[in-house]
Amino acid sequence: MMKLRLAAREDVPALLDIYRQYIPTTVTFEYVLPSQEEFSRRVASVLECYPYLVAEEAGQLAGYAYAHRIAERAAYGWGAELSIYLRPDAAGQGLGRRLYQALIDLLRLQGVQTVYGLVASPNPASEGLHKALGFHLMGVQHKAGYKNGQWIDLLWFEKAIALYDPSPAPLLPIGAIPRVQEILTRF
Repeated sequence: MMKLRLAAREDVPALLDIYRQYIPTTVTFEYVLPSQEEFSRRVASVLECYPYLVAEEAGQLAGYAYAHRIAERAAYGWGAELSIYLRPDAAGQGLGRRLYQALIDLLRLQGVQTVYGLVASPNPASEGLHKALGFHLMGVQHKAGYKNGQWIDLLWFEKAIALYDPSPAPLLPIGAIPRVQEILTRF
């Protein structure tokens, strides 16, 4: 049985193993796999405010998904960019949908209003996931990155996940959301 939970420091080596497979592709714009220390810092930084979820089955991680602020300025505080990475043998089985839905539910509880998915194109699996979950293509950033001898377009997907409050409260950090693990058991 696949279980979703918040990432922990001891997950970092397994997270890096999953991410490693994406480095040679255009799915990520990184050229070099980050060190374990750097990746650990990234996970901890996300968890200061946002969810960083892992999918675990029989003690093995099958994938992960996380959110972070879409941009730095204060006015962007109610938008979050989502990212997801799966082991190859876990793809195409609905795990991406489960992780994204859980992530979105937690973000809604935190006060996020809009979620975004930035997808290097072509990536039919990710494009299909976003469309299936009700994201709308809001635009294309042409030739946004250069990797593997080619210029890569970046598709920007968006989805409103809450009603837009005329006076939104500040975002709650993930640690302030009660019963996170209980919520994750619904997925």
